Amino acid sequence: MNRIEDIADLEALYGTPGAASLRKVADHLTPLYRKWIMTSKLCVLSTVGSEGTDGSPRGDAGPVVLEIDPKRLALPDWRGNQRLDSLRNIVADGRISAMFIVAGSNNVVRVNGTAWITDDATLRARFDKDGRQPATVIIIDISEIYSQCARALMRAEIWSGVDHSEGLPTVGEILAEMTQGSEGGEAYDTAWAPRAAKTMW
Repeated sequence: MNRIEDIADLEALYGTPGAASLRKVADHLTPLYRKWIMTSKLCVLSTVGSEGTDGSPRGDAGPVVLEIDPKRLALPDWRGNQRLDSLRNIVADGRISAMFIVAGSNNVVRVNGTAWITDDATLRARFDKDGRQPATVIIIDISEIYSQCARALMRAEIWSGVDHSEGLPTVGEILAEMTQGSEGGEAYDTAWAPRAAKTMW
């Protein structure tokens, strides 16, 4: 199998980027990019650190991020599994990417930049949900922002309304597989939904 290791060889296979793909890039929130991102309730956060890379979905009941200014976004770190993979990476290496998704649209908006973490009480309070606040907030300094064409989501028919989840293993089943049955299983799956409802924020 041929391994491509030279950028010139790679570019020769694809040709010149379309002009629009370069012209649509901004280094800050323009009015239309702002409208898109403030509509998004879900983003996929990508980070890199000394132990490798991490991709993490981040979702909220309203806009998934808060605008601090046209060059800066704030992303709350709501409760999860406490692995802290993304946060550890940000502390070690601030490079970050985020892909903002809006339900029903096949386009996405991508943000690349650098990030850092704060536990600032005033900022955390801006995300208050019934008295609960994120432990920390990720600050994203925007280097570039641009739209991604719709082809990938169109190919996947992600918004077609067809449910492809039938037959998928549950998290309890996966945990049981990974622990040779000592954890997980049906009991884990049954208990998870009520537990999550109490710790959503």
